[in-house]
Amino acid sequence: MKLTLRVWRQKNADADGAMSTYAVDGISSDMSFLEMLDILNEQLILSGEEPVAFDHDCREGICGACSLVINGEAHGPERTTACQLHMRSFQDGDTIDIEPWRASAFPVIRDLVVDRSAFDRIIQAGGYVTAPTGSAPEAHATPVPKADADFAFEHAECIGCGACVAACPNGAAMLFTSAKINHLNVLPQGAPERETRVLDMVAQMDSEGFGGCTLTGECATACPKGIPLVSITSMNKEWLRAARKAGKR
Repeated sequence: MKLTLRVWRQKNADADGAMSTYAVDGISSDMSFLEMLDILNEQLILSGEEPVAFDHDCREGICGACSLVINGEAHGPERTTACQLHMRSFQDGDTIDIEPWRASAFPVIRDLVVDRSAFDRIIQAGGYVTAPTGSAPEAHATPVPKADADFAFEHAECIGCGACVAACPNGAAMLFTSAKINHLNVLPQGAPERETRVLDMVAQMDSEGFGGCTLTGECATACPKGIPLVSITSMNKEWLRAARKAGKR
């Protein structure tokens, strides 16, 4: 395959960025999208140019590091992570636009790399449980109804990639935040912090500068792990209950 790549290049967070055009040839349809970028970078290095900076880690679709907007879609045309997107999703001769996540809360560091530490601070605000030290308890020591376990597992699949924010026209982080809140709040282990968790994490999310949610649903469509849109309504119910209990509503 021969492709034309239009890639966002930005030297640092303070510099102005622009799209640069590159031609790549000999791309196999069995390559992953990141392997294709590796080929581009080898080409750039051999020609004495700076390689394109992009995030990656596991390349197995489980770490959420590969944050790319491909042809205007978070992670590209398939509902998967960029590292698991294969070049068979494109045609010989295609022009592909590659950009970083676009959100004020995710400032560009360089080229395709953005700072997603806002997600870390949301987790630090309440995405944890208090647990005693010592050996692990027996598996059946704390019974969990199957419906609750399934709900928790479904939301625990969130890998924090940020595709929901990149896809949202408002740059909202509601799907990520709701996934992290719901998977803990439904379990008995998360009960001690149930009210403070949702209040603190939502407050931190708002303070990070994410946009407001209007339930357009683009976040759930782009999510590579299939976190459902109803996750947001579940979190809103948790927030209202906690806010009333705390006398804030």
